[in-house]
Amino acid sequence: MPNDRVVRLRESIAKSEGDALLVTHPVNRRYLTGFTGSSGVVLITADHAALVTDFRYKEQAPREAKSFQVVEHGPSLYETVAVLLKQWNVGRLLIEEQDVTYAAYRNIEKALNPVQLVMSEGIVEKLRMIKDDGELEIMQQAAELADRAFEHILSFIKPGVSEKSIALELEVFMRSQGATSSSFDTIVASGERSALPHGVASDRIIGRDEFVKLDYGAYYNGYCSDITRTVVVGKPSDKHREIYDIVKEAQQYALDHLVPGMTGREGDALTRDIITRYGYGEYFGHGTGHGLGMEIHESPRLSLTGDFVLAPGMTVTVEPGIYLPGFGGVRIEDDIVVTENGIRILTKSPKQLIVLD
Repeated sequence: MPNDRVVRLRESIAKSEGDALLVTHPVNRRYLTGFTGSSGVVLITADHAALVTDFRYKEQAPREAKSFQVVEHGPSLYETVAVLLKQWNVGRLLIEEQDVTYAAYRNIEKALNPVQLVMSEGIVEKLRMIKDDGELEIMQQAAELADRAFEHILSFIKPGVSEKSIALELEVFMRSQGATSSSFDTIVASGERSALPHGVASDRIIGRDEFVKLDYGAYYNGYCSDITRTVVVGKPSDKHREIYDIVKEAQQYALDHLVPGMTGREGDALTRDIITRYGYGEYFGHGTGHGLGMEIHESPRLSLTGDFVLAPGMTVTVEPGIYLPGFGGVRIEDDIVVTENGIRILTKSPKQLIVLD
């Protein structure tokens, strides 16, 4: 029996007026099949669902992709795909526009001739925006793992320690707790470097009386968490407290007022309007949040250009910030899931200003 994701995908394929869909994006391949291998494509028609992969996965693939016909290809992947398309009378084949380079397109076109290739945009990604209960349970576990990592790392943050050593300790801890890896390159940015929104950990040594911004996540069972907390080492100045309190107020306001039916643009305004009202609008240059799931950045986005409408089951981050060049910056970020009436917050780490001696 086909899984529910395939059933919903077939409806999307029919609306796109294609006979079949070729899935080449590795994350989409795993989402549809459960296959965790590193090679292969998926073919979906109204009557067939196949995973085409190579000899290395002849035993693994049938175990993981239980509702799929597993086909082992020979020296040429697309020669095997061409045979299947001919058997299934496919004339129009949808391909993933955002995953296929021009060179790959030319190769696929040549190999599958006379099948007509039709570009499709985000056909699987749109399904992935709405998480099912199983996905949300994994994402909750990934968030809890990130929360434990924050509690763990606080005792390691002190003057004389490098940003890279903090990042390493975070990553080792998360792996020791079951994470496959970090969700992305861990950000540890201290002092004036905390004004860099994506200041990946450097050799800088943490000093006194300065911010330390931590942005990291756990990649767990195929899904990402993403959390940011900012602390002060030493004595916070009035400016430290001022911008921290503004970001905290803006983030909390968004958490209190995000509801299904809002556009990403409206969600972004919840934080941006507050930060702007305090006179720091020019120092908040990124979006309020982004979709989160099997990839660290997915749709929808809470941004000035966000036009997706929030719906129950969508998971996004809420992460406003203020970044003052030469001084430092603050970001506070949580992962949330949109519910029927509002949101549920997945990350639970404390958000009061933590001051470390």
